[in-house]
Amino acid sequence: MQQLANGVFAGSIYALFAIGFTLVFGVLRHLNLAHPAVFTAGAFIGIEVAARTAIPVWILFPVVALFGAIAGVLVERIAFRPLRGRDDEHFAGLISSIALGGVVIALLQARYGTEPQSFDMDYFPNRLFEIAGVRVTLTQLVTLGLALVLMLGLAWLVSATPLGRSMRAVAENPTAAKVLGVNVGRVTAGTYALSSALGTVAGALLALNLGQAGRDLGASIELVGFAVIILGGLGSLWGAMAAGVVLGIAEALTIHLFDSTWKSMVAFALLFAVLVVRPRGLFGHVKVREV
Repeated sequence: MQQLANGVFAGSIYALFAIGFTLVFGVLRHLNLAHPAVFTAGAFIGIEVAARTAIPVWILFPVVALFGAIAGVLVERIAFRPLRGRDDEHFAGLISSIALGGVVIALLQARYGTEPQSFDMDYFPNRLFEIAGVRVTLTQLVTLGLALVLMLGLAWLVSATPLGRSMRAVAENPTAAKVLGVNVGRVTAGTYALSSALGTVAGALLALNLGQAGRDLGASIELVGFAVIILGGLGSLWGAMAAGVVLGIAEALTIHLFDSTWKSMVAFALLFAVLVVRPRGLFGHVKVREV
């Protein structure tokens, strides 16, 4: 049970990171490879804001999310919007986002140096609780609670709000959505803002759990994020949420039964096994177009 709980806590961060990826891909068919760098930036920004202002953690995360939303809009304006309309728009955007991600990491290094940055020891009291024989920390409970609220909130936003309906319309057919009066540019910017806000919060949560953040924080979770969105089904928010938890539990059990060197292998072994049975992932489905 202890390992199951550890897997759920880790999986909630994986899922929060991955739904940022899958939201942009599902709506716009863009693969934003600057997302891991924005995730890393969220961790560093969270640490700096906490150190400079000593604001409580429930205010820290909205501040980090606001930074992420602004960063997301900038990513779309710099890396993707200038390429709109090109024949190779999606591939060129992928390369452009990789370059922008490198620039973000370089800027982080210029500001914070090469050494990891840490939260102050007394910033957040990491109390230990025992629930039904399972030991959990206050940080883990906050992580799980915040991740659930954000993921369910995003699912509600996409399914039941005017912005969500516009996002679904753009995902189905951007040209038709524009003809019907949807402001595609605004929806695009809003999608990137939401994606990066979730990514930066996930980065700050992971840094809070680890106690520190390094420049390779995003790189360490990037491949896991890809595994989660493919395992859950490309473009599926519910799939990314479920796959993140499944992958977190699988990794925790692997570490318990073997050791940490097997952790990465089990993620991709699980991915391979699921795709053999369901090539479109756990929640993926075949789109049928009527003519």
